Amino acid sequence: MLRVDVFKKLGEFTVEVAFASEGRVTGLFGTSGAGKTSLVSMIAGLVRPDRGHIAINGDTLYDGAAGLDVPPHRRRIGYVFQDARLFPHLNVAQNLDYGRRMNRLAQDPAQEARINKLLDIGDLLDRRPGDLSGGERQRVALGRALLSRPRLLLLDEPLGALDEERKAEILPYLVRLRDEADIPMVYVSHDADEMRQLASDVVMLKRGRVAAFGGTEVLPQP
Repeated sequence: MLRVDVFKKLGEFTVEVAFASEGRVTGLFGTSGAGKTSLVSMIAGLVRPDRGHIAINGDTLYDGAAGLDVPPHRRRIGYVFQDARLFPHLNVAQNLDYGRRMNRLAQDPAQEARINKLLDIGDLLDRRPGDLSGGERQRVALGRALLSRPRLLLLDEPLGALDEERKAEILPYLVRLRDEADIPMVYVSHDADEMRQLASDVVMLKRGRVAAFGGTEVLPQP
């Protein structure tokens, strides 16, 4: 269960959002400037709300009234950005291992093998990010986030920088991740078709507010 009830003023723009979702994939849907990335950044702990409350499975991450704000590195949240953000000087294997090392986790070869198979990245381990396609880089970024053993995975427009061919390549991996990884996800997108394929609950945002909440039926019809 992800519970979010936050208020944040960002210059002339304000985000005031409240929802509770038990879905395996909670979609944050809206046009550019709707407040999606600002909201995800608050869940991750990268932006502090002015007031409110954020909790995962009853564990409070932020409570403005109580003065509680768990730092990002202690929230156990994996974050995958639109541009993958892999380290160019490290090969794929070293990039994958970064999340584990930063969280001081013991190596788990069985888990590494499962994720390599899940995302079909086992043949990429010796390559550098500059030698990968956009879709391959995003799959490696997903693997790095999963190897940090998160309790929640945030995907902020992970297909936004890809062309249609690369989107079609990576979408099946996201569906497999939803169905097999057993990690709840928050998926950010302005693409209704992506949402229909992936999301179980949808939070539709407009001008920093919740315009609709429900299943994929709240999405604009094609």
